[in-house]
Amino acid sequence: MTQLSVPFMQFRGGSSKGLYFLASDLPADPAERNQWLLSAVGRDARQIDGLGGGDPLTSKVGIIALSSRDDADIDYLFVQVVVGENRVDTTPNCGNILAGVGPFAVETGLMAVQGPETRVRVHMLNSGKLCELVLQTPNGAMNYDGDTRIDGVPGTSAPVICNYMDVAGSACGSLLPTGNVLDVVDGIEVTCVDNGMPVVVLRAEDMGIVGDESPAELNANEVLKARLQSIRLQLGPMMNLGDVDGAAVPKMCLISEPQRGGVINTRTFIPYQCHAAIGVLGAVSAATACILPGSVAEGIAQVDLTTLGIDNPLQLSVEHPSGEFSVSLAVDNNGERPDVRKAGLLRTARLLSRGEVFISERLINQGS
Repeated sequence: MTQLSVPFMQFRGGSSKGLYFLASDLPADPAERNQWLLSAVGRDARQIDGLGGGDPLTSKVGIIALSSRDDADIDYLFVQVVVGENRVDTTPNCGNILAGVGPFAVETGLMAVQGPETRVRVHMLNSGKLCELVLQTPNGAMNYDGDTRIDGVPGTSAPVICNYMDVAGSACGSLLPTGNVLDVVDGIEVTCVDNGMPVVVLRAEDMGIVGDESPAELNANEVLKARLQSIRLQLGPMMNLGDVDGAAVPKMCLISEPQRGGVINTRTFIPYQCHAAIGVLGAVSAATACILPGSVAEGIAQVDLTTLGIDNPLQLSVEHPSGEFSVSLAVDNNGERPDVRKAGLLRTARLLSRGEVFISERLINQGS
């Protein structure tokens, strides 16, 4: 048996890190492809035999190709390697890894530089939705240096602007997957939202916590995690996600009153461990809950709904354990409920390495 060589690049995308591949360099068969990715990133909890970092935020993959759609430039498939479980999940999107898709496309020559800024329309295969990325490309090349700072990442970098187009119902089929703004499960009121990412929003106080606890403290709270899992399992079918045991979605977002001038304070489980920050699209769904009349966020979220409008995007700061995440929502408020037409987010990305990753043909054949 031999080792197989596969070209790759590694980017920090937002507050995550992942391996990026051209789809043409990987097997077309999804099952075979997934075995390659598991060997590249790592199969065990430490990922000692792969390039992953033993953490969900550093065990991610982006697979990129020229798009077959007329309204998109690039096709992007996100793959989450589930740490320590020797399997992958392609159910969710990842907005952080998305931030590196445009730079990867430019670096590989899939996209030509258009001028000082380059716009890349990305078809997100996981959801079938579109996102426009605005990259900084002065002097005919990607620029990674700049003054933009995002929480969860040291230093500053060039901005990557992510304009998500009509992402409601990305995985569940509708903005409100259960058909209700408010549901009750195990005696707990919840609001289920899918505006790019399926998220269950709950009041922190209803779950017996304050909402400002550290992720480490919440991860040690086995009673809380068991209650969250019970709610998740019951809501999976109600959200059109089926059996979600072991799945990456829905995320569980516990909210409380903001503490640092934001709209809401959050603690998000992704889904079994409390996130040190909050996911990109998870922040969009959490922010969306804040503008829905009758949701669990009503009375907690500090937001002025009188300013809603397509031409006057609402700027919402979602607080999380390591800072805040700013979300811009362009909302049509003429219907029965607010309709989010576009969500704008600010991310950064940086090329970390490029080369070949070597994977064991024997391990691929054994699937272990």
